Amino acid sequence: MTPFPSPEEAARLALDLDRGVSLPASWYTDPAVLAREHDRIFRRGWQYVGRADQLARPGDYVTGEAGGVPVVVVRAEQGLRGFVNVCRHRRHLVAVGAGNGTLLRCPYHGWCYDLDGRLRSAPRADREPGFDPTGLSLLPVRVDGWGPFVFANADPGAGPLASTLGDLPDIAARNGLDFAGLRFRSREGWRAAGNWKVLLENYLECYHCPVAHPGFSSVVDVRPDAYSLHAGEWFSAQTAPARSGAPRAAYDAGGPVALAQYYYLWPNLTLSTHPGHPNLAVHVWLPDGPDHTRGFTDRFFPPDAPEEFVRALAEFTRQVVTEDQSLTASVQLGLRAGLPERGRLLPRSERLVLHFQKLVLRALSAG
Repeated sequence: MTPFPSPEEAARLALDLDRGVSLPASWYTDPAVLAREHDRIFRRGWQYVGRADQLARPGDYVTGEAGGVPVVVVRAEQGLRGFVNVCRHRRHLVAVGAGNGTLLRCPYHGWCYDLDGRLRSAPRADREPGFDPTGLSLLPVRVDGWGPFVFANADPGAGPLASTLGDLPDIAARNGLDFAGLRFRSREGWRAAGNWKVLLENYLECYHCPVAHPGFSSVVDVRPDAYSLHAGEWFSAQTAPARSGAPRAAYDAGGPVALAQYYYLWPNLTLSTHPGHPNLAVHVWLPDGPDHTRGFTDRFFPPDAPEEFVRALAEFTRQVVTEDQSLTASVQLGLRAGLPERGRLLPRSERLVLHFQKLVLRALSAG
């Protein structure tokens, strides 16, 4: 099978990205590209599946997905273990949601698995001559963590999560992001028009903020000399101070958090902290066909966060999301038209977008 893209095409695209010429429009609309992304990006990348506090006690489990693969992570005697959440019998999902138990029992025919994944029992198996449960354990997946966050990876050959994180944890800590005082508040699922890359590229630049986000720009200093961009190997960071003395700010950002922080981790995780009282939103972005994206957002606050601030911040973020979803839906329409085939980006103001596109190119052109 001919590689996609060919080595020659990949080299040309890389040079184009260096001078600010974007990936082709078809990469955002072609189902064949999306299929390759599922294989080369999502099934090989670390995926956020839950929180460490959900897995504190023996027998605790959470379910999620890693590149379209259903996974279950359990707290076993040996520590955290991850498995493909698919029964070895008729491939029904074994576990749903989150909970606690001494074993994992498939609700279809009652096959039961120990917390280390081994098949413990299968109804009527004793009636089957030669039935051997030893080769019917749940298939393993890799599990790792960062702070209060638990990740899974369906690729048995994947490197450790730390190799993807790089110095992101140190950068976030230096910027004052402290997970210790935060507690989970809520999860919200969502779906939006636009290829998953379109939505993430919108997140990765604030060049559009003065034009499209007046409320956001009343709280965060979006001037190019104040709004900082940093790219690591597999992550990026945007930071900016709160705008001081804004007479018509969208919400009262007075509080100990004076720096807006927006982090991206390959392939599809972002973390957002807004000025004011401590807060954190963790966003997971998943392709839902070539033209749509689905995902969820987990929100964290300290236990004593002022409710007025929590409500105001929720209204603020809803407005920003509404504005962004209108923008990305329009971009997808333009990409679907295919003309112009390539966009011209600004390598300074949109360098994190170009960094992201280079990661996509790197993944899709890899052997």
